[in-house]
Amino acid sequence: MSIKSQQANMKTIHALVSQDLGYIYGERESGPNGAKKQFLSKSAAFLRALGSDLGLKEFKVNTNPSGIACSGDVTLMGLWSDSNGMYFKIGQPLQPFDAFLYRTVKSMKDYNGGRNQWLPCDLFATGEYERLINILLELREQLRFAEVERRAA
Repeated sequence: MSIKSQQANMKTIHALVSQDLGYIYGERESGPNGAKKQFLSKSAAFLRALGSDLGLKEFKVNTNPSGIACSGDVTLMGLWSDSNGMYFKIGQPLQPFDAFLYRTVKSMKDYNGGRNQWLPCDLFATGEYERLINILLELREQLRFAEVERRAA
């Protein structure tokens, strides 16, 4: 995807998570084409393109629709090398200022990973895709630096 379409996706995702995605209409949850469905599909497309743009050599995107009264979430997990990677999760924020979680991982089955870090909502509201890329690429550099230090010790 182009940078402009990724910026537009960020703004759309922000608009979607800014509303109540867990609302219920009678017996149906958000309808078959409701905001929750749109959030999950738009976020998955966004994360697939993000994985490619970050240069991850291996990655997967998982969608968890969750149940009623929940937004669900979409995750990207990928590796830059055999033991250096990242985990990124988009879901409806619990706090109004922290929305999207990211952390380091050492394998595609590392579900604990490094320390949780949070991106502010306004990063997505303004569509700052290049800034997002730079923040996540800093993780790669931190991992490389840690690996060099470990080998030197």
